[in-house]
Amino acid sequence: MPDAGQHVAIISGLSGAGKTAASKLFEDLGYTVVDNLPAELVPELAELVASDPARFERVAIVLDVRAGDPRVALGSVLGALEGRGISPRVIFLEARDDVLIRRYSETRHRHPLQRGSGIAASIADERRLLEEVRETADVIIDTSDLSGRSLRDRVLAAIGATEEPSRIALQLISFGYKYGIPLEADIVLDVRFIENPFYDPVLRPLSGLTEPVRTFVLGQPSAQRFLDIAGELFAFAIPAYLAEGRSRLTVAVGCTGGYHRSITIAEQLAADWRRRDLGHVDVWHRDLEQA
Repeated sequence: MPDAGQHVAIISGLSGAGKTAASKLFEDLGYTVVDNLPAELVPELAELVASDPARFERVAIVLDVRAGDPRVALGSVLGALEGRGISPRVIFLEARDDVLIRRYSETRHRHPLQRGSGIAASIADERRLLEEVRETADVIIDTSDLSGRSLRDRVLAAIGATEEPSRIALQLISFGYKYGIPLEADIVLDVRFIENPFYDPVLRPLSGLTEPVRTFVLGQPSAQRFLDIAGELFAFAIPAYLAEGRSRLTVAVGCTGGYHRSITIAEQLAADWRRRDLGHVDVWHRDLEQA
């Protein structure tokens, strides 16, 4: 039997109207997101969701023209879920033609219905195919003039989630430039201006996790000044990122080999963030084993 606490959302709408952004929002809210599922598999998905409410307490299903006839796909979804006692909330995203055309021009993505005709003709075809889905929707959101933050607020209101996440997941990665910059980094800090312990024969074999290296690095005025500036920056920026709807932030700290300075500075930043209670902090010393 379905659980009364289960929440299922169906996300549909025009291509380029923001379904990908909405999907990521649902993921951040803890939803299991199923995208581009063929309509024929929907009944099996509904049975799975209904049979395991503990595992599938929150589910978001993205349905659009990629599933074939969207009217048939939506009817299959609604019938399968409602037949098992689950009432999904249908959210439809749309935007003005000029906005959609501009977004496709900027991203250079191909419209899923484009078969030799222009973008405008493809959008018109998609509006026609989705007309009945739009009429069925519980909530219609025009994303033409919405910022990412505004879209987030509208979606949260649509599903009745009034509480904003109060924590942000923070990850610090120390690395060596000689091994490349971490691709997942949102912000990269270069600490190669700090005097390198590598050139001290006693400190060379010791990592930035040891007290002698920490004392050497942190005893430099340039390091302390950098940490003061970085502390002020992140004390301001991290709450601002959270307020803007970010759920995670990855900051990479690099030195030449990723063994001395970057490790020490990353650990100090982590300690400062924890002291200020800015979020959940994880630290990964990527190149520690390279030495």
